[in-house]
Amino acid sequence: MNRAEAVETEIAPADYLSRLGGAGEGPHDIATAALMLAALDHPEKKLAPFLAHLAELSEAARAEAAFAHDAETAAHALGRLFTGRFGYDGDRMAYDDPDNADLLMVIERRRGLPVALGILYMHAARAARMEAQGLHAPGHFLLKIVVKGSEAFVDPFAGGATLDREHVAPHLGVPMLAGEPGVGEVPGAYEPVSDVDVLLRLQNNIRNRALRNRDSARAIEIGRRMAQLAPYRPPLWLELARLQETAGALSAARSAYEHCLKASRGGDMFHNEATLALDALRRRIN
Repeated sequence: MNRAEAVETEIAPADYLSRLGGAGEGPHDIATAALMLAALDHPEKKLAPFLAHLAELSEAARAEAAFAHDAETAAHALGRLFTGRFGYDGDRMAYDDPDNADLLMVIERRRGLPVALGILYMHAARAARMEAQGLHAPGHFLLKIVVKGSEAFVDPFAGGATLDREHVAPHLGVPMLAGEPGVGEVPGAYEPVSDVDVLLRLQNNIRNRALRNRDSARAIEIGRRMAQLAPYRPPLWLELARLQETAGALSAARSAYEHCLKASRGGDMFHNEATLALDALRRRIN
């Protein structure tokens, strides 16, 4: 589903995300999906100006990267575009501000978390006909772009700086000094992740901040959105059910446990945990 379809049909954000959840891992129109997630918290805002900004980013990226002969050159072009022309940067002064994971606010403020900025970089790179994917870098979101067979690792939080593979800690996904413990090849490091993984990472930032602030209602709401994005992933339902049960929302927790059972395979860890939890919950309810 593209931005034009979303605007043309005036689809509600919740309906858009439900359709996205039924469409699998992607690739998707990842920036529009992130906008729709943010729109759930801003029903008063019109999406048209934000969608127009995405279109502007696309057009500018196509022009800026038109003559890039390899991925590193293209990455530098994107960095100039975002930092120079549009004024984007990582928010180092208020890193934990929830607005940094809200794409509507990121676009308004031109500041955000690595994953939020990364979604915009991915959007622009794809518009310029580059391959762009998020990477499995647990400590700090990175993305990979591919141009004419060459690849570059890009840090969107650092103005689109490119990173050499050997200078990145595989287990953290952040730069480390030469000779520091932990530098080396780790299986699974730098593996591309799906668009759904990237969107879930964005939402997980919001949920974790809510949990730290002991805002269970907010954490549950974000958990619902995460399960809506990937209803076929049992852990999302299990985590949601536990949050709901802890908050005393027992009927909702029962439903989430049941969704976990439907999404899991009989005999796997999540199926077994959900079965035990659901049995215990039913005894409490009855």
